[in-house]
Amino acid sequence: MKELAWLAEARKHIGLKEIPGAKNNPVIQAWLKDLGAWWKDDETPWCGVFVAHCLKAGGRDLPKNWFRAKEYETFGLPLKQPAYGCVVTFTRQGGGHVGFVVGEDGKGNLLVLGGNQSNGVNIAAFPKSRATSYRWPSKGGQLLPPDPSRYVLPKGIAAASKSEA
Repeated sequence: MKELAWLAEARKHIGLKEIPGAKNNPVIQAWLKDLGAWWKDDETPWCGVFVAHCLKAGGRDLPKNWFRAKEYETFGLPLKQPAYGCVVTFTRQGGGHVGFVVGEDGKGNLLVLGGNQSNGVNIAAFPKSRATSYRWPSKGGQLLPPDPSRYVLPKGIAAASKSEA
């Protein structure tokens, strides 16, 4: 199965971290500038920024308010179940979270590649019960479904998500 362009971009950034305090990660700042954000720090929740950066780099459409995790719940094509590479949204105390499904673990948890997961880009395990939507990104306004083979999620392991804010 060919890697999706937006996931290839996302994987390049695994290990990237926020810089605590007054300094900011210049990579995150570059994403903010490229996307036209009005803020410049990596202390503001940036999971939507990461997803938007990857989708844009992969030639996919962005929701109007790409910086808001919950905005992705109405973006692209809705899916009834997770597919490899789809956008997944979650609720969390104080807001939402967004990332990409890249697999599942032996307990049935989703493996999610996302930004602002424990203040960095990584793959973390999330209970499926926390997911609020699965969406397939559109391209040029076209809502084309994923290849059926993408519904078979790769098996893997990852630490449970501890923080998405």
